[in-house]
Amino acid sequence: MEVLSLPGQMAKGKVWLVGAGPGDVELLTLKAWRVLKAADAVLYDALVSQDILALIPKEAEKIAVGKRAGKHSAAQDDINQLLVTKAYTRKNVVRLKGGDPFIFGRGGEELQTLVEAGVEFEVVPGITAASGTSAYAGIPLTHRDHAQGVTFITGHCQLESRPMDWQGYANPNNTLVVYMGILNVGIIRQGLVDAGRSPQTPVAIISKATTNEQRRFIGRLGELEQLAADPELQMPALMIIGEVVALSETLNWFTPESIDNAQCQHELTQTAKVSTN
Repeated sequence: MEVLSLPGQMAKGKVWLVGAGPGDVELLTLKAWRVLKAADAVLYDALVSQDILALIPKEAEKIAVGKRAGKHSAAQDDINQLLVTKAYTRKNVVRLKGGDPFIFGRGGEELQTLVEAGVEFEVVPGITAASGTSAYAGIPLTHRDHAQGVTFITGHCQLESRPMDWQGYANPNNTLVVYMGILNVGIIRQGLVDAGRSPQTPVAIISKATTNEQRRFIGRLGELEQLAADPELQMPALMIIGEVVALSETLNWFTPESIDNAQCQHELTQTAKVSTN
């Protein structure tokens, strides 16, 4: 799709590509919070939590452009064009993404569009789902005794049409983190087992991580489909595969009921009022 800009005119605004983190409002960075409270328009994804959306100024234009597997969502070309269009009519445009915008967030694609249109931009990184989820689930992604490396992959439906390096992912000394993979758990399990990874490898699926609805589903690679079919599993969910998952029972510290997002949101709102005055 060709991106349309206005001939003979310069964009009046700037686009901020902001990572909202994995869900818990307190994991939002200070810079992301500062940029968000100054926004004139916010284009946000479905994975951004309601507590973070509540921080957007009431007078700002809010546009949902989320993508969720199996559900109707905005086309990427339309999102790209909308970012350019808003930059011509708003001063501070925020593109708000769950996690980190440069890790399976299509942030690079959207910035390329802005470059082509001559729009100024800045990136505010966020805590990616992998590190936020693993920390709140008591699963260290690396450990000297169990995992000397970690790999992030996407388990999106393109798995069926694009070759995956299952041999590389099957390394028992490596932790594998799978984003967006619930719909393809059968392909993922089969690919890893065929490449030599043991069906007894510990696995975890963490649902709605870092929020007061977080749930952990822990088992073995050979039973990955059964874990994913649990009726209590809600999206978004992320998979962690590797020996480090076995540490989760002793290192698990997080109790969802301990989150008081209402109080945190109130404190952030009050801080915003003070800094504005």
